[in-house]
Amino acid sequence: MEADIASQSVGLGSSVDFSLWSLFLRADIIVKSVIVLLIAASIYTWAIIIEKFKLFKKINLSTQEFEEKFWKSRSAESFYNNLPANIDDPMSNVFKKTMQVVLKSRSRSNLNEKLSGLLESNIENEVNKLEKNYSFLATVGSTAPFIGLFGTVYGIMNSFSAIATSKSTNLTVVAPGIAEALFATAIGLFAAIPAVMFYNKISSDIARVTSNLENFSDEFINYFSRQIDAQMVTEDVDDNYQPDEEEY
Repeated sequence: MEADIASQSVGLGSSVDFSLWSLFLRADIIVKSVIVLLIAASIYTWAIIIEKFKLFKKINLSTQEFEEKFWKSRSAESFYNNLPANIDDPMSNVFKKTMQVVLKSRSRSNLNEKLSGLLESNIENEVNKLEKNYSFLATVGSTAPFIGLFGTVYGIMNSFSAIATSKSTNLTVVAPGIAEALFATAIGLFAAIPAVMFYNKISSDIARVTSNLENFSDEFINYFSRQIDAQMVTEDVDDNYQPDEEEY
């Protein structure tokens, strides 16, 4: 019996092409559709991963530069006026959108509450931008193995049908169909594994950026409040100032 299996294996290896392309071409239309879907999902997944990698690298550099310049500036208003129009990163956008509203508002009452609400809303908008296409990675990571498994189960069903039709359990009948079926599972795992890994990485990056924005928000409120208090004290001194008669 062992000799028969060995002879079947030799014959199988010489007569059947097990290259990936050949497996795909021989697969059933359903299995082919599953494989094409998973390959497309994998390509889009890697496009998102590369785009997010470049984005967070840019954000890290621009955020560090922004904070260094901001805390060295004389006032928030002067810094805002000198800020380049084309600058585009989460922290700069939060600052610009907040200052636009603050400078247009003439009322200084409940300033801390207004600032807090503005900053919170602007931070949420920027985080939503960072999360664009982010959930697709989670979808691929959770569904791709099952889609590949569906292709595998369907392919194995076809293999058993071929066995029943040919009434033979020869490896030349069984092996090609099983190989085609398992190819779908392999593609599913190929799509899912990097999606899950980089989903966790991007999740960590988003959390870090969000934390930086929230810390900046708290510090900015205190910073701006101190500036307003100092400005009000100066105005009160000017209003109450009465020159001596000798100065006339």
